[in-house]
Amino acid sequence: MNYGEIKDCDIANGVGVRVTLFVSGCTNRCPGCFQPQTWDFGYGEPFTAETEEKLLAMLAPGYINGLTLLGGDPFEPENQRALVPFLRRVREAYPQKTVWAFTGFVYEDLLREGSHPRCEATDELLAMTDVLVDGPFIQAQKDISLRFRGSRNQRLIDMNKTRAAGEVVLWDDEMFPASRR
Repeated sequence: MNYGEIKDCDIANGVGVRVTLFVSGCTNRCPGCFQPQTWDFGYGEPFTAETEEKLLAMLAPGYINGLTLLGGDPFEPENQRALVPFLRRVREAYPQKTVWAFTGFVYEDLLREGSHPRCEATDELLAMTDVLVDGPFIQAQKDISLRFRGSRNQRLIDMNKTRAAGEVVLWDDEMFPASRR
């Protein structure tokens, strides 16, 4: 897996101050995407053991609320396979920090056998995600007033409540804590 960028102090892609990893590779190729360079799986730098160590160190300060994965698309199968072992380390080192993930795929397609994004790593990646922002960016539904998403079709899914309820539960800005404390 490659990545295009790492931000160590991001407040735009999830609650609180976050470390953000922009992975490379996206087959959705949404018209109007704000990061079209990340569609290319070869864009950026290789995601190495050194990259993982750098990210883990960036997550250490108490003021960092968590990690956000976007791109590209973290739910492309090849990206999932690289991210799952890394997220295991994140969860072990920082169980109180949240993980947000953005994908152009819809949650139901991530669950559906035979869909492009579904692979052997999908369930574990979803299990380590607190908030999933799903759905393709649709230019005709662009709305800059929306928090943490670009178009009205995209959902912010509270994955912990979704797992507990057995159905999609949308994230509630007023009730979701900034961290897992």
